Amino acid sequence: MPLTPSKIVCVGRNYAAHAKELGNDVPKEPLLFLKPPSSLIGDGETIRLPTVSRQVEYEGEIGVVVSRRLRQATAAEAREAVGGLVAANDVTARDLQKSDSQWTRAKGFDTFCCVGPVGPVPAELSGLTVTTRVNGVVRQHGQASSMVFDIPMLLAYISQVMTLEPGDLVLTGTPEGVGTLAPGDVVEVEIDGVSRVSNPVTAAA
Repeated sequence: MPLTPSKIVCVGRNYAAHAKELGNDVPKEPLLFLKPPSSLIGDGETIRLPTVSRQVEYEGEIGVVVSRRLRQATAAEAREAVGGLVAANDVTARDLQKSDSQWTRAKGFDTFCCVGPVGPVPAELSGLTVTTRVNGVVRQHGQASSMVFDIPMLLAYISQVMTLEPGDLVLTGTPEGVGTLAPGDVVEVEIDGVSRVSNPVTAAA
């Protein structure tokens, strides 16, 4: 595993079309939650579907690796702290997310944060594109320019709440097109030209 973040900070409903597909409003401020570092797996490792969930879904995302300490940062300072990008899959037990009053269980199972190798940071972040494929079929395709809150703003906002340390990982939200995973599937998330992660899916032992 190439990453050892002290924390994984995630952003919910950061694409308006995804919020709509789940029947949610677009938040007025970034909606934050955490995934534990124990959920991390890399390219080629296996997603294990927990027995307590009947609706585990993929969420392809642009992941940001923080390169310097950020505390109460401006958006300009946060932009300079984008040290790398990773394709990420914020695997989610959707039925548990709906039944629980917070999302720790739904988002926190082992193998529920798949990340690819760290890729380079382009000059213009809004041009990034993320694509999710399941068994070779495109299920999601979104552009960073469609985010409700852009990447520098997200990092700056998070830094007002908690200090981001070098190596921390921020997942920036998923576009529309989420769907369920089943044993035997292979799910792939790609930031075009930057990073890619592919993972087989199996039932938990």
